Amino acid sequence: MSKFSLDGKVALITGGGRGIGAGIARSFAEAGAAVALTARTTEQLEATAEEIRAAGGTALTLPADITDLAQLPDLVERTVTEFGGLDTLVNCAGGGDMWRPFLDTTVDVLEEAFHFNVSVPFELARLCVPHMLERAGASIINIVSHAISLETRGHLAYDASKGALLYATRAMAADLGPRIRVNGIHPGAVETEAMLAVIQHRPEIRDLLVEHTRMRRNGTPEDIGMAAVFLASPAASWMTGKMIDVDGGTVGELSQMFPDL
Repeated sequence: MSKFSLDGKVALITGGGRGIGAGIARSFAEAGAAVALTARTTEQLEATAEEIRAAGGTALTLPADITDLAQLPDLVERTVTEFGGLDTLVNCAGGGDMWRPFLDTTVDVLEEAFHFNVSVPFELARLCVPHMLERAGASIINIVSHAISLETRGHLAYDASKGALLYATRAMAADLGPRIRVNGIHPGAVETEAMLAVIQHRPEIRDLLVEHTRMRRNGTPEDIGMAAVFLASPAASWMTGKMIDVDGGTVGELSQMFPDL
């Protein structure tokens, strides 16, 4: 099973303070990697880092607003200085105004979403690549979204920018192969802190999501974390430019004709 190990590896993970980013950080540390975590909220970063350290892992916290491109070089340099190199970049932080009517969607809204979901991951990758070229088996993992396959109303800015990240992932794989692999993950409905806050007020949402998932449960941050560990590990050494759907299985039928076994 050593092919799935990240022993001796170093990862920089954005959005590492909570949710999917924290799940990826915990999973990487469990697999043996030293992790550098960045997000805006220091308290959340430290809480995740303390979990990792308490379990015997190694974590560095780097509070920053990654939408400010001027702060990105320092994140990369501090990671490399602390850990002696860099093997994996996980672009997890992202988002945008997901619920906005078409006529209220402006160019400014679009540009903000593209900046957060495309420009920031690209710029971080550009800064990390020189260091990654010094390490065998380096990789970049972009967290995209299962939502872009659904064409949901009110999602134009988010979906368009995440769709661009998907194609940027493939283009980066073309540019950086064979030295650096670039892959992505489409998470489905994951019960992050943000989703749980919504479910608390509207419990029926969980039932609806579960009904439309083959595995009849919503995901956990660790479900995404384990997929990211695989993509970063030697076990995925022949994979690049690929997207993995980690969504519990998409339900295609409009109504249930047959019961679960």
